[in-house]
Amino acid sequence: MAGAKIIHCDFSEPKHLEAIATLINTYIDDEMGEGELLTELGQEDLIAGLKNHPKIIIMLAVSKGTFAGLLVAFENFSTFTAKPMINVHDVFVLKKYRSRGIGRQLMNHLITEARNRNCSRVTLEVRKDNFPAQNLYIDLGFDETDPEMFYWRKYL
Repeated sequence: MAGAKIIHCDFSEPKHLEAIATLINTYIDDEMGEGELLTELGQEDLIAGLKNHPKIIIMLAVSKGTFAGLLVAFENFSTFTAKPMINVHDVFVLKKYRSRGIGRQLMNHLITEARNRNCSRVTLEVRKDNFPAQNLYIDLGFDETDPEMFYWRKYL
């Protein structure tokens, strides 16, 4: 199973920034995404917002010179453990690169990063109909919360 090289985003590298914008738009357009594609201005706002976030973690998967996937996460702080924690916001792999272990590589790199940062946990949300992702996360040791929780949102 061919994998990819996992690298941290370098915000001074234009190819990394272009890859993020392209991969996020491709994710939005994917059956597991939702929303409207980002305009050029929206892409610029995305990059500026990510670049200016003080606790951003972005990992890119590169396969044979192609940016094939990304993981976007944010470090936060758990008041219950009095330690940092990481929340995974996006994991996306281009369709033609799926089933090659790239999502697993991205997640394993993040878990290692979380351990290196002395985090108490890694959290994520996953769609109820995204069974491939659920199976990956279960295999990596993730589980539903006990007690069970809801993920709610309010758009502003």
